[in-house]
Amino acid sequence: MLHRRDTIRLFWTACALLFVFSMIARPKTVYEGAVFGLSAWWNIVFPSLLPFFIVSELLMNFGVVHFMGILLEPVMRPLFNVPGAGSFVLAIGYTSGYPIGAMVTARLREQRLCTRIEAERLMSFTSNSSPLFMLVAVAVGMFHDPALGPLVAGAHYLSNLTVGLFMRFYGRCDREFIPPPAATGHIVKRAFGEMFARQRQDNRTLGQIIGDAVKNAINNLLNIGGFIILFAVIIRLLAEAGFIEMLARGLGALFLPLGLSPNVLPALASGLFEMTTGTKMAAEAAAPLAHRLVAVAMILAWSGFSVQAQAASMIAGTDIRMAPFVLSRVAHAILAAIYTAILFGPATPLARAVVRPVFAPATGAGEEISLWTITHLPLFMFLFFLAAIILLAALVVILGRVRLFIIGPPHRG
Repeated sequence: MLHRRDTIRLFWTACALLFVFSMIARPKTVYEGAVFGLSAWWNIVFPSLLPFFIVSELLMNFGVVHFMGILLEPVMRPLFNVPGAGSFVLAIGYTSGYPIGAMVTARLREQRLCTRIEAERLMSFTSNSSPLFMLVAVAVGMFHDPALGPLVAGAHYLSNLTVGLFMRFYGRCDREFIPPPAATGHIVKRAFGEMFARQRQDNRTLGQIIGDAVKNAINNLLNIGGFIILFAVIIRLLAEAGFIEMLARGLGALFLPLGLSPNVLPALASGLFEMTTGTKMAAEAAAPLAHRLVAVAMILAWSGFSVQAQAASMIAGTDIRMAPFVLSRVAHAILAAIYTAILFGPATPLARAVVRPVFAPATGAGEEISLWTITHLPLFMFLFFLAAIILLAALVVILGRVRLFIIGPPHRG
């Protein structure tokens, strides 16, 4: 009698054999899909993620995670029920894009800076699409309207933060406990002390640290590239076999009664597997703008089986489970669609007042691009970081004052 695990392995074996036969029967389709995936990885993913991967490795090796863990524990614990070290994952995940949030969460778990439940909470709301992808690739490249960038990104981040606030109630009866550092002395002094202690434990030279960071970053990106190419081929084969069209009809039974245009259903079906392809199809669909934006919001939040497989590979060496992550993607997609529909009316005129499109002759094709996107994006990211740091610092002070008011000053002697 076959066990459940044997049945699952047998199913995936059958899928692999079917994939091999499809490759033999449709070699041209496989080649075109592989070229498309390779081009997307080399031209978009590799240059956009490599700096973040290297920097995240360096910051973790230099003890910045431990520094932020102590400094922001009073914020992360009451808001998201995760340790203060999760603030580093939050920062890097919201500024770099998939799947770096899963990678850094796995590193925290390996270093026992969080429990398994806390890692699953953290991974669920720190996996986001890249801000550059949403502001530039989606808004400018696909919709040809830079003013839509803040709307797409705002709904995406707001919905994921909402998921994080709800995920704080997940696994409340966590039996594993990792004691926080002793709260003696000023919080900033303790944070610097923990960072310096971490640096003293690492006996590698600066050259070794940088070399290991680059090596690990490239290895992770090669792994991601393999997944992107694999799923690009799978999507081409499924589309040619008519499976994507059949899946779109199935999704119609769910979304058409809600009023969504049938023209965006093929994009949603493709987006189930790969985010970039689905997003591009949704932006080009013959449907009202609001419907296309809702479809894009759902696809970006769901992230596709390709990104989810990349996240699974990042946590493969840990005991973190994928089920909470997948369920949180569903919740993220639903909330992103709702927030997009709500924000589409009031937010769009404000965004158009801030983001002023101009014509750039340097493109050679007279394409309408955003002067704000090109020249002010670094300023926007800096102000975003500055505002986040000020907000977190204010929350630390406020929560400390509230705790002091409720509990009272500590007794001495």
